[in-house]
Amino acid sequence: MKNGKPAQGLAQEVGQKFHCDNCQANVTDGVRINCSHCPEFDLCTTCFSQGVELGSHKNDHPYRVVTRNHFSIYAEDWTADEELLLIDGLRQFGMGNWKDAAEHIGTKTKEQCEQHYLDVYVASSTWPLPADEIKPALPPPKKQSIKVLSSQPSNHEIAGYMPGRLEFETEWENDAEQVVKDMVITDDDTPEEQELKLTVLRIYNHKLDRRADRKQFIFDRGLLDYRKNQTKYPKEERELLAKTKVFAQMQTKADYDEFTTGLLNEHSLRQRIAQLQEWRRQGITTLKDGAQYEVERSQRLSRRSTTQRDSMHLLERLYKLAKPKASYDLLCDSEKQLCLELGISLRLYMMAKETLLAEYAHL
Repeated sequence: MKNGKPAQGLAQEVGQKFHCDNCQANVTDGVRINCSHCPEFDLCTTCFSQGVELGSHKNDHPYRVVTRNHFSIYAEDWTADEELLLIDGLRQFGMGNWKDAAEHIGTKTKEQCEQHYLDVYVASSTWPLPADEIKPALPPPKKQSIKVLSSQPSNHEIAGYMPGRLEFETEWENDAEQVVKDMVITDDDTPEEQELKLTVLRIYNHKLDRRADRKQFIFDRGLLDYRKNQTKYPKEERELLAKTKVFAQMQTKADYDEFTTGLLNEHSLRQRIAQLQEWRRQGITTLKDGAQYEVERSQRLSRRSTTQRDSMHLLERLYKLAKPKASYDLLCDSEKQLCLELGISLRLYMMAKETLLAEYAHL
């Protein structure tokens, strides 16, 4: 959006101004996005990156990026933007209307505008074009560091999501357009061919509806906010929530949140009730004794794990000592009689015995 103000105060306070049509931010001296479809419609880079749609303007309209040109072309004290504004002002207000042209530029007086036009355009040997010989050298380009672009998200956290277009790099039914991209309906088609093509189009539209529903589901549930959804739950609660995802499509976000919150509360209460019942069976009558019981229980489990490891190490040591002397002399009389009755070899019996001892150590 552009507007001109009447001359008042310094010349820098007047002239053509550009504002964002959405947030009304002044983009005169910055970068603005000009819509090629909507007349005199400008957006700041922030509103453009958010895919703002206003009135008849849509975020898929063609556009061009407009920046300020502060370098000189024909005179050192006149920038390229001022040259363009001078020509545009004379075209709008008429040749010789230096006052309105100066107000249109905003940084020059009417005397400066007239003198510059006479020196650069009228006195030129190629009139009405300016003389090339008075064109000063352009300033050398500024060295800019080259930043390697990657496919990672920039202003969002979900890879493959484009917030300005509200689209994903890979959509639901991503190949749906393949069946209709080359379809042409002509007057020469038979009724059967027309009906077949219309059926294909109905199937394609149904896929688009399903794609829109799933995309809207992601937006409504806030699934694009990756960090917010990374709530840490215990393993049992994560498994419980994973089983409830099938109900998410049949409920609103508020209903689903209430549903899952109730399930987690129920799960927590069941665990607490089971703990209190265990305390009662152990003869515990106070919460203080119950807390002490849990501490001692965890210590017992830790000692038991240590004992199991020690038992396994002892079994391995005994097996290594007994392995070179694998003979019936290592067995007692009852074990020898058992091997004879079952008809099993010494090695098979020793392996079975070792397995039974290992399982006993785990109890």
